Amino acid sequence: MATDVVVLRHGSAVEASSCKAGPGYASPREAMAGPKEALLYVTCLYTGTGRQKPDYLATVDVDPTSPTYSTVIHRLFMPYLGDELHHTGWNSCSSCHTDPSAQRRFLIVPGLVSGLIYVVDTKTDLKAPSLHKVVESEEIVQKTGLAFPHTSHCLASGEIMVSCLGDKNGNAKGNGFLLLDSEFNVKGRWEKEGHSPEFGYDFWYQPRHKTMISSSMGAPATFTKGFNLEDVSNGLYGRHLYVYNWPGGELKQTLDLGNTGIIPLEVVISVKPLKVQNWIFPDMPGLINDLLISLDDRFLYFVNWLHGDVRQYNIEDPKNPKLTGQVWVGGQIQKGSPVLAEGEDGQTFQFDVPKIQGQKLRGGPHRMQMSLDGKRLYVTNSLLSSWDCQFYPEIMEKGSHMLQLDVDSENGGLAINPNFFVDFGAEPDGPSLAHEMRYPGGDCTSDIWV
Repeated sequence: MATDVVVLRHGSAVEASSCKAGPGYASPREAMAGPKEALLYVTCLYTGTGRQKPDYLATVDVDPTSPTYSTVIHRLFMPYLGDELHHTGWNSCSSCHTDPSAQRRFLIVPGLVSGLIYVVDTKTDLKAPSLHKVVESEEIVQKTGLAFPHTSHCLASGEIMVSCLGDKNGNAKGNGFLLLDSEFNVKGRWEKEGHSPEFGYDFWYQPRHKTMISSSMGAPATFTKGFNLEDVSNGLYGRHLYVYNWPGGELKQTLDLGNTGIIPLEVVISVKPLKVQNWIFPDMPGLINDLLISLDDRFLYFVNWLHGDVRQYNIEDPKNPKLTGQVWVGGQIQKGSPVLAEGEDGQTFQFDVPKIQGQKLRGGPHRMQMSLDGKRLYVTNSLLSSWDCQFYPEIMEKGSHMLQLDVDSENGGLAINPNFFVDFGAEPDGPSLAHEMRYPGGDCTSDIWV
């Protein structure tokens, strides 16, 4: 299965320095000069593993001067089973920087399968977050018809917007965008009536261009059962990007990527005022499932979950991305495998799965989070429990892990940090699956500048 990478370039935030008013930073440049990360919040799953435990939010110490460096120091368990915690977001971010009353305090944690949305208080104790509120799935369905919440972003208005991938029965036709008010009450749908996309997944908005872009995965009733290639040809997965006006919620354009088996997943937006670019990386078969751009707009990063590599491209010339870094951290194409990987020059090769601290890496890379200064890249390796079970049964049994890659942010280059390895196979309640990551102070993949 080949999956497309689509990158949208757009207008920038103001780069002038200013005194901090609300949460976040006035510009990406100021964010890059911010303090070094010390903690990471990681969503961890027991859903789908056969262990009757609730999913949880792990606090990981990423401060190399700390005695608990590279370990889980706290676990906030959710009150119910079967959530499949997914892509988290903040109640406020840099989009609210000019609002002195706004605080980046609450982490919004959607349960993709349960339909519940958890609101987690991180301010009372940064190292030990606590549950603040549960937005019930029944209320969301009753007021909006939406279910399967996926991606959360805060809005400059103080509201929270969450993409939902289907109706309560898992039909994609019922998907759309949920709005919560600043007190986390269900407000309604964001998009105008009759303007819902055919499929849903990720989204990103940019007020300066009065535009929001969303991507499409598939029907929840289909992808939560695992992957079947025939489902793609049968039209149960998406192949479109959807362009909305912002903040009006009207669907202005649908971009068809063609009937080629390509499924558009993540959308990222740069911070410099460049024109729109679509970049396609026609590479080896695999699943390119996460991507991000450094805050200085010099490097694009993506992971290939099936192929097992993490890549860095220099994108200073947007029309000619150049591969500047690549590391292998697992994947299905291993030494002795009948499948060979293909390099940039077309030459085929095999590779060994590396070891860290004596442990062979398991699974393939899925989610990334980058330090604000662009020098450290964190990687986890659980995609979706049903897909993990199908493609990487080893991590279902032994748990997943979190890695740190050292980044050469000047010349380009990636290297595995041998001193950092969080083994979620050693959790007290049994091996778990690590997914999304967030810093308490904001990060490259959730903050939006307006």
